[in-house]
Amino acid sequence: VVEFQASVTDLVNEEPRTGLRTLKRSKSGKSLTQSLWLNNNVLNDLRDLNQVASKLLEHPENLAWIDLSFNDLTSIDPVLTTFFNLSILYLHGNSIQHLGEVNKLAILPRLRSLTLHGNPMEEEKGYRQYVLCTLPHITTFDFSGVTKADRTTAEVWKRMNIKPKKAQIKQNIL
Repeated sequence: VVEFQASVTDLVNEEPRTGLRTLKRSKSGKSLTQSLWLNNNVLNDLRDLNQVASKLLEHPENLAWIDLSFNDLTSIDPVLTTFFNLSILYLHGNSIQHLGEVNKLAILPRLRSLTLHGNPMEEEKGYRQYVLCTLPHITTFDFSGVTKADRTTAEVWKRMNIKPKKAQIKQNIL
C-alpha cells in the first residue's frame, strides 16, 4: 500500500505504481516516459516540480502528459507552463476557485486536451466558453470533444462578455 503524497518532493523516493506496461529506464536509472501521473494524492502545491521531474525523468523537457487530478490544488501553478511540450493536462477534481487561472495555460503551444471539471471554477457562469476562448487550440475539454458549434458559441459569448482591450493612445511630448 502506497501512502498519499502531500508534497511533490516526496515523489523522489516513491516507486511508481505498476501499470499495463513496464516502465523503461535509462542507464542512469531515470524513467524514459513522456507522462507524469500524480493523480489521487493530496498535493496542494507544485513547488519543486521542475527539480523533481529532472530527478525522475531522463528527458523532462519532453513531458507531454501531466495528470494532477484529484489533489488539493487551489490554483494553476505557473511551473506547468515551463513544460512546452505538454499536450494533455488533467486538473479535474481539485479545488481551483478562479476561472482566470486558465489564462496561465495560454502560452502552452501544444496543449490539446485539458480537464478542469470538479473544481469550484466550474460553477462560474460561462465556464466552458471562457476556457475555449482562452485556449483556442484545445480539441478536448473535460473529456468531451470541442466542436465547431462549441467554438461558435464561445466566440459569441466572448463578444458579449469580454471587453476588448482599449487601444492605448501614445502622446508625443514636445
